[in-house]
Amino acid sequence: MNRIFLSLLAAILFIGCSSPEENPTKPNIVYILADDLGFGEVGYQGQEKIHTPNIDALAASGMVFTNHYSGAPVCAPARCILLTGKHGGHAYIRGNDEWRERGEVWDYAKAAADPNLEGQRPLPTGTVTLASLLQGQGYKTGIVGKWGLGAPTTESIPTKMGFDYFYGYNCQRQAHNLYPPHMWENERKVPLNNPIVVPNTKLDPEADPNDPASYAKYQQKDYAPTLMHEKVLSFLEESKDEPFFLYYASPLPHVPLQAPEEDVDKYESEFGDEAPYDGSRGYFPNRYPHATYAAMITLLDQQIGEVRDKLKELGLEENTIIVVTSDNGPTYTGGVDFDYFESSKPFTNGYGRTKGFVYEGGIRIPMLVSWPGKVQAGSTTDHISAFYDVMPTICDLLGIPVPADADGKSFLPALLGQEQEEHEYLFWEFPEYGGQQAVRMGKWKAVRQNIVKEENLEIELYDLSVDPKEQNNVAETHPEIVKKMEEIMKKEHTTPEIDRFKMAALGDK
Repeated sequence: MNRIFLSLLAAILFIGCSSPEENPTKPNIVYILADDLGFGEVGYQGQEKIHTPNIDALAASGMVFTNHYSGAPVCAPARCILLTGKHGGHAYIRGNDEWRERGEVWDYAKAAADPNLEGQRPLPTGTVTLASLLQGQGYKTGIVGKWGLGAPTTESIPTKMGFDYFYGYNCQRQAHNLYPPHMWENERKVPLNNPIVVPNTKLDPEADPNDPASYAKYQQKDYAPTLMHEKVLSFLEESKDEPFFLYYASPLPHVPLQAPEEDVDKYESEFGDEAPYDGSRGYFPNRYPHATYAAMITLLDQQIGEVRDKLKELGLEENTIIVVTSDNGPTYTGGVDFDYFESSKPFTNGYGRTKGFVYEGGIRIPMLVSWPGKVQAGSTTDHISAFYDVMPTICDLLGIPVPADADGKSFLPALLGQEQEEHEYLFWEFPEYGGQQAVRMGKWKAVRQNIVKEENLEIELYDLSVDPKEQNNVAETHPEIVKKMEEIMKKEHTTPEIDRFKMAALGDK
């Protein structure tokens, strides 16, 4: 018997051997996607300044993936790749496309008032998503958090892309304020009790930057992460009698630096006084930037703990798979001090190496999976995997066909402690930040930079087994590996349907 048959047989035995009362045949799935959470920003990965006890406890109760990757180094393409199972060389959305031909989409106030200016470019009508596959298997499907894959007036909104329920931000730009003027619930725009403060609004000229009162306008009444979390707990309560898939796409800890005052105060006491952030690198100024950023991650951690507590309360924990991960690496802007927190440790920090870039700090992300009684507690795997493996894994779990155009490979065997078939390679393509491609093949990592900006096709090569920071380009001494990487990059690239994502140096017309 081959390994694929063995893994499928094991899955069937795990989920089908007991009576429905003891072990329902379809496990619930809670997929928690943090926003810009760095590889080194959680305790179980060595973070020392930010407290994440609930995430750490989940890691101890399940399996940690040390070689898991996002599908892209920024929001929209990463989410597209996650939900469609296609890597960046095949995906429809390959970058953050704000769909500018509609008009003044970057005018926050106008977009807040006009749904025709809100949101990102839509997926094609009828796109098969992870949610629509699960819907077809009798799952109740919900997304709470940030969507970013289609404007409110299009056919590419959550409720038309496989989700029974949606609450949160439709638009990534609107998420640049955690006290927004509205949220969306399903297809209804829900006003919030927050006057509009446009992102990048600076302190008043006469304001004292050392006085916390000067920052009052950036702290309002309805805090989006809290409202979203309330909806998450309600969704779990309302779905307890049927199998469910919850995609909790939290906006935390994406900037701007905004967190409830009581949460910031705890870290202010711990860290001591610090220099204010003046807003010069975008988003909003903040009196205590270190304390606020830490508070945002700890609030996320607290909410994850409350999700687990709710599942326990409902008697669902043992039949629920919980995944905690991030959409990409940490940010380099908005007042976040990546050096202070060592956000990408053990990889390289800072602009050019974290969010927005296909080096390890931009795409290697924390991931844990907890499934009591099925996934061994306290286990770790070095299996190399990516977002586009999630769809095949869930299809494998449920014994349903993987869509023919999906690029991934199930990591269910790794979860069950069985022999895992490895990828020959992983592939990334990202047309923004100069235009980039990358390949991970075993210990080798190939990177192309500035494909668009400079029509550069030169390949950098790194041996991650000895150089995880990608500091020593060994392309000249391994021409045979470089040639193989070049062949992979050519093979996996397809011409994008959207002109914005085309790269002429790769032959796109």
